[in-house]
Amino acid sequence: MSGIFKQPGAFAITPHKVSVCILLKIYAPPAQISLPFPFSSVAHHNRLGLFLLSLTKSCDDILEPKLDELIHQLRMMSQNWMSTWIIDQLMTRLSSLSSPDDLFNFFIDIRGILGGPDSGAIEDDQIILDLNSNLGIFLRRCVLAFNLLSFEGVCHLLTNIGIYCKEEFSNCPPYEAPSLDDSSSNLETYSEYENMDLENFVYEKVSEEIEARKEANERIPFHLHVPNTLLSLVDDIDVPVDSAASKQSEKVRVASPYGDPSSNMLRDDDPSGAVFLRTNWQVQGYLQEQADIIEKNGGAVSLNGFEIVLRQLRKLAPELHRVHFLSYLNSLSHDDYIAALENLHCYFDYSAGTEGLDFVPPAGSNSFGRYEVALLCLGMMHFHFGHPKLALEVLTEAVRVSQQQSNDTCLAYTLAAISNLLFENGISSTARLIGSSYSLFTSIGISLSVQQQLFVLLRGSLKRAESLKLKRLVASNHLAMAKFDLTHVQRPLLSFGPKASMKLSTCPVNVCKELRLSSHLISDFCNESSAMTIDGAFSTAWLRNLPKPTGSLLLCPENGSGSSSNVSQFCAQPTSIPGSVMQVLGSSYLLRATAWELYGSTPLARINALVHATCFADASSSSDTALAYVKLIQHLAVFKGYKEAFSALKIAEEKFLSVSKSQILLLKLQLLHDHALHRGHLKLAQKLCDELGVLASPVTGVDMNLKTEASLRHARTLLAANQFREAAAVAHSLFCMCYKYNLQVENASVLLLLAEIHKKSGNAVLGLPYALASLSFCQSFNLDLLKASATLTLAELWLSLGSSHATRALNLVHGAFPMILGHGGLELRSRAYIVEAKCYLSDTNFSVFENYEIVIDSLRQASDELQLLEFHELAAEAFYLMAMVYDKLGQLEKREEAAASFQKHILALQNNKNEDDPLVGVL
Repeated sequence: MSGIFKQPGAFAITPHKVSVCILLKIYAPPAQISLPFPFSSVAHHNRLGLFLLSLTKSCDDILEPKLDELIHQLRMMSQNWMSTWIIDQLMTRLSSLSSPDDLFNFFIDIRGILGGPDSGAIEDDQIILDLNSNLGIFLRRCVLAFNLLSFEGVCHLLTNIGIYCKEEFSNCPPYEAPSLDDSSSNLETYSEYENMDLENFVYEKVSEEIEARKEANERIPFHLHVPNTLLSLVDDIDVPVDSAASKQSEKVRVASPYGDPSSNMLRDDDPSGAVFLRTNWQVQGYLQEQADIIEKNGGAVSLNGFEIVLRQLRKLAPELHRVHFLSYLNSLSHDDYIAALENLHCYFDYSAGTEGLDFVPPAGSNSFGRYEVALLCLGMMHFHFGHPKLALEVLTEAVRVSQQQSNDTCLAYTLAAISNLLFENGISSTARLIGSSYSLFTSIGISLSVQQQLFVLLRGSLKRAESLKLKRLVASNHLAMAKFDLTHVQRPLLSFGPKASMKLSTCPVNVCKELRLSSHLISDFCNESSAMTIDGAFSTAWLRNLPKPTGSLLLCPENGSGSSSNVSQFCAQPTSIPGSVMQVLGSSYLLRATAWELYGSTPLARINALVHATCFADASSSSDTALAYVKLIQHLAVFKGYKEAFSALKIAEEKFLSVSKSQILLLKLQLLHDHALHRGHLKLAQKLCDELGVLASPVTGVDMNLKTEASLRHARTLLAANQFREAAAVAHSLFCMCYKYNLQVENASVLLLLAEIHKKSGNAVLGLPYALASLSFCQSFNLDLLKASATLTLAELWLSLGSSHATRALNLVHGAFPMILGHGGLELRSRAYIVEAKCYLSDTNFSVFENYEIVIDSLRQASDELQLLEFHELAAEAFYLMAMVYDKLGQLEKREEAAASFQKHILALQNNKNEDDPLVGVL
């Protein structure tokens, strides 16, 4: 705040730092006061020390908290009488600073809590700060900064302290005002010192210095730029101090001190007209912080509000080119293609890519900028907006330029970007993708498939990242290799030579190996965290995390007063590991969850999703966190029913915005579609299928997973409506599309759907080849749970051929039972129970009178689980078979009871076919 009286970039004493010094004096009281007082225990005293340590480390932030925010943090630190006593002491001692002599005496007295050779005799219960400790160094810096102030600077600091306290007094309720009666007289004293002619003289000298430097260098140095409240420094914009808008913004700031960071940009407006100067390091730190926020959750930053701040920065600091890059990120996060393209071009036009990216130019490279980096960013932008072919062309050009400029780092990142492009989008023909680096294959006339080119790209990017020691990229490439091994069967690149026998299947061991290698990144950064973390960033995050509750359960409404979470509030603070490292590690747990879903281990899939949601939600992007919630809600729907799933979905919708293509919106449509099919709402199910199809991009090869999901659900809807020919046509078209774009895992589901269509249409013989083909795919890709479902369908097909195949069908069901009962959901388990009962009843060697309990138990278990799902069709079948068994046994009362349940589900199924689902209006 008093930075205009110091050298550029020096440590400036501010009212906030004076408040921290007062708190340090409270933390280390004189020897006459015993240690526990005023603290109820040594643990509370240590908690205050940890709080002060974080305050001192975050004092170099671009934004210093106001007094009311500091008081709020103190209250959150310990919600008992101790925090009230500390706040009273802080306010009393701040109010007592009424003259420059009081400031001089304060900084003389505070030296007494510092240890050293001249500290004299120390009593046993006295707290002394080590000179070389973090708290001791901070206190010494404050004393030194105060001693360097001129008398005018001390008067200016005193005035700022008065304003600092006055803002808090104005926010105090009337019942708190009597304890601050002397504030008005103090402010009058402050203004006497402030109204000196020397103050204007200092401002004039500073203005002359700025003009002189501007004339000499034709530019204003970075350390004179002010990133906050730039409106007050612009000559052509008049911001009245007492305007209604200022009062309204101040009320908003007081009501929500931890709100949108872009809204807090206006918090340095000073009614006295004082200038809050920030260093270049602080400006860059602020921009980096905003970039991290946009990367994690772009929707949290207001498009227009943040753009106003960036526009002011561009006006006052035209040489700060990174502002253009922040505008590009802001437009990108809000899907503004034209603005994003313009800002990206502006950034590289003005900076040539030499500012804002941590990069050491290779030896011998030209000094005209980094064209390859610009191409890489442009390609990633096209990829984000769903232009795969254009992105591929730009990234291929980036590969060529990176090779020409010997920029191995950019080349490694470009290869990783191309690999991600091939993963996310379907590219059916990429003959000239690889380029000259892999001419070994093209020169001998070998045409590589997309899968083989992707494997070559992944291996090449991984080797380059390892040779350049790019640890984050190495971990990301290991995750990409794990994803590749999860869904692709590796084949030899060369098509000549001896043909060795090879098992065409994926290798789960390789997937686990790559996932484990990616996790080594966390151990590498644990040893380097001090060098990799910006000073103060950890403490700032620690302070901002104070008001966040840590005791609430995931996907459960908060209940009770929450007092139990206060105890652990200081235990669950963020670590000093870089956020990007935590994000990569969180992505590995998401990939683990996906892998275990495919392999069929439901408990492990749920555990990994739960680990990500509880441990990496703050560090990961909003899309990754939403995906973890999606997996947990899907687990609830499959194993607990729709009531639990919809309750959790409402909580997730409050946490994540349901915008186009968001994971939560897709999950909502999927759950509603499944629920509509189970209840027999076929018209509603078709509408939901159409909505899913609309969300997918019309560009060929983009949003392939979404298009596949929409087509699968469309075919299932047609199958539920008994439109077998149309359902088979949709499924066949989907199979061709999946084969074209190498979506082999999806092909297994499509083949199983074709088998289901032929089974339900009465063509069991035609359904057998599809079921066997689906089983083959499941074995190749280790899809154990889907294999169990395909085995169950195969058993139903054999059973449809006649009672002579009942024993074979029963053996198939019992072979799949361990997987189904251990990892299957409610629907799959119910189907298995019903098929088992039908096999027993169709077997001529089975006696219902002797072993009826086996059939009844299976049917009763199936009916109970199907009623949770509201699956009327299967539940009616279960009750129908149950009534048949009771009829053969002569138990007429139970038969009538089962028949009544059967009739109830049949009527519900018929009545719901032409009605809308009432849950749509609720959700």
